[in-house]
Amino acid sequence: MSQPAQPRFPTPAPVAVVIPAFNEEATVAEVARVALEFTPEVVVVSDGSSDLTVAAAQATGAQVLDLQPNGGKGAALYAGLQAAQAEWVVMLDADLTGLTPQHLHKLVRPVLAGELDMTIGVFEGGKFMSEWGNRLTPQLSGQRACRREWLLSVPRLPQERWPEPAITEHLENTGLRWDYVELPDMGQVLKEKKRGLVKGVVYRTRMYADLLTYRVRRRRDKPGK
Repeated sequence: MSQPAQPRFPTPAPVAVVIPAFNEEATVAEVARVALEFTPEVVVVSDGSSDLTVAAAQATGAQVLDLQPNGGKGAALYAGLQAAQAEWVVMLDADLTGLTPQHLHKLVRPVLAGELDMTIGVFEGGKFMSEWGNRLTPQLSGQRACRREWLLSVPRLPQERWPEPAITEHLENTGLRWDYVELPDMGQVLKEKKRGLVKGVVYRTRMYADLLTYRVRRRRDKPGK
């Protein structure tokens, strides 16, 4: 396995990048490679992938965890956070397009400067469909920066297949300062392109149904309800 190169854009404080991935062999290597230009601590967590995600990520020199079987993005994120060492962490999706080290600096700068406790990245000027979906539901963005210990304290994080609603709810409950950060010329590979039209639509529908009904399910599962 190759050794990660020294970052060309060193950060002023220890920052780790955690990248959960499920069958993202086509894009995960580029996301990890860009992250390694930003910081030497990059953890890719394969969530039960059946393709070449693990090999593609390992070839970049990133630290790679191969979880089996598939347990959901929350479990993968939690494992990556436990494996990381830095005080600060950036979460990234593994299917991003157009990512640059400058995007990561823009995302992390307000939290390192003490201006915010969390930043949430939203696409701007990228592909129409991915930008439209990201802006329609920005609270569900997988691009975030904050303290690693705070993310580890999110209730039921390993149990949530899609952890963004749980993170957002904990953000509201703990009163942290947060804001959106625009990430220009970025996007994501559409589910329909990765998995085919029919499978992609089914996957996207199930994902959004799970994400958008989170609060209803949480109220239902609370004792006494």
